[in-house]
Amino acid sequence: MLKFIPDPHGTPVAFHTVDGRADARALVVCDHASAAIPASLGDLGVGKAERISHVAWDIGAARVAALVAEALGCPAVLAGISRLVIDCNRQPGDPSSIPARTCGVRVPGNEAVDEAEADNRARSWFWPYHTEIGDRIAHLWRHGRPPAVVAIHSFTPCIKGQMPRRWHVGVLWNRDPRMAAPVLAALRARGDLVVGDNQPYSGREINYTLDTHAGAAGLPNVSFEIRQDLVADEAGCIRWAAILAGVLGGVLADDGLYRAEIY
Repeated sequence: MLKFIPDPHGTPVAFHTVDGRADARALVVCDHASAAIPASLGDLGVGKAERISHVAWDIGAARVAALVAEALGCPAVLAGISRLVIDCNRQPGDPSSIPARTCGVRVPGNEAVDEAEADNRARSWFWPYHTEIGDRIAHLWRHGRPPAVVAIHSFTPCIKGQMPRRWHVGVLWNRDPRMAAPVLAALRARGDLVVGDNQPYSGREINYTLDTHAGAAGLPNVSFEIRQDLVADEAGCIRWAAILAGVLGGVLADDGLYRAEIY
């Protein structure tokens, strides 16, 4: 039974972890696992409804990530801070790292962030999360072969002024197809899912975490985007964790996957 259940609205910490088996071959990461904002920043001038919406975090992603890690017996690292404070999947300094406007919502508390405040947010939240990811990868690599890295995200069913997003799940990847290709094939073979290949976002655009920790080191990697209405409750999270763990189990069983290769 899963012992760790992340509280996305609790007191912020830089990250949460799920432990795995000593012989684990993969690491699960979740960049937008939390909607928590430290008390020192108040509400950043953002309304309550927006602070619990996709504006602040990826709904359902943390729970799915933790359940996938449990099913696969591998560790997980989940960011503990809202992307309204600092986005853990953006390079610090990028305008979208500490957004003054996001998803059409103004963030007054981010409009006058100076260099000292931006550096403090990065040191408090961003870098500890990424250091933990690096440490976990190093541990897995030292105790076996080059590990795989799996990222979990979720996306909104629609964006104002655009057509509804028909995909149930998207598989995001950049240059390395070793995990994406068989995962796409397995998901499509089910026959009951609309599966996006680098949709609704592309892994070739903003993919900081996987590019930095996996791509640059030649580690096999893949990212999932699940439509949020499908993981809005516990039953949905359990169903999608089972789907992803099922397709990943077959891919991760391939001994030929575990090599460092730069694409």
